Amino acid sequence: MTAPTVTVAELLNQFPSLASYVRPGTLLRPSTGSPGPYESSVGGAPLWPADEPWPCCQQPHLVHVREKLTDAEREVWQSIQRNRRQRHRPGEAHVLTAEEVEARSRIMDGGSLDLVAWERVRLVPQPVTGDGLPMVPVLQLYARDAPALHWPSGTDLLQLLWCPQDHAEPEGQPRYWGPVVELRYRNSAEIGALAQAPSIPDGAKDVYLPAPCRLDTVEMLDLPDQDELPAELYEHVEERAGEQGTDYHRVLGCLPGWKAGGWPSWHLTDFTPLDCSWTARMRLLLTVDSGGDPGLSVGRHGELRVFYCPEDQDHPVRLNLQ
Repeated sequence: MTAPTVTVAELLNQFPSLASYVRPGTLLRPSTGSPGPYESSVGGAPLWPADEPWPCCQQPHLVHVREKLTDAEREVWQSIQRNRRQRHRPGEAHVLTAEEVEARSRIMDGGSLDLVAWERVRLVPQPVTGDGLPMVPVLQLYARDAPALHWPSGTDLLQLLWCPQDHAEPEGQPRYWGPVVELRYRNSAEIGALAQAPSIPDGAKDVYLPAPCRLDTVEMLDLPDQDELPAELYEHVEERAGEQGTDYHRVLGCLPGWKAGGWPSWHLTDFTPLDCSWTARMRLLLTVDSGGDPGLSVGRHGELRVFYCPEDQDHPVRLNLQ
């Protein structure tokens, strides 16, 4: 990330009204290593009590299903293709009628078509059998490395695990598609004997298995996305940053990468505030980033964000992908 020539602190001196929008946070910079249970880490050995059951995912997983098209469906599809070619004129776009669009959509049924095998390929939820799929340690964060987070009283350790499979709108997560997440806050001093994480479950997706990494943490001040600032204030701040050769977005505001606290970016979607079911506006807790040493791949642009209710951290978290 390019070092800014103007800092958030300097902007605060020039625009005091910006102060109420600044959020502290911690950049979590992973690098390949062999972290132990008493270190902050990505994909490392967690400080897990021996007497606490390991969490397992019980929610349906998305699996690819191939379905042979019926003779009637195949004939309809081929007929649409023939009619489209007959109507086409050089220099014009290939256009389907409303009826043809509806017929194609019905045949694909939310999936795609393999026109070699003439099969419909869809992702469908498959119920979990037995005790469920063991979750995978993703992030372990000690309060000493992320003091800007709001830590529940008596805790100094945050652990994030997830199910290494895709899920469609799991319970409590509307409009979300990705791994189910589990959080644990702990008092590390109260943990005695430790358990080992279970083996990687069969069928786990490689993109959801982080390589073990140590964290180099950096405290920072983060500013919000354009849509979360008053328009006039944003114009003044962006202009001042530009005068110093600094891009506001992702350099001064909504800093990218693994992050605890700070602000989320809405660079791929319209501004979408997330509200707790108790009507409180939720705040960004963690950002899990793709690429780099952990080797993960999440979301369209590579960020999974975990939001929490600032009024009561016992309320369920909300997940969001970018």
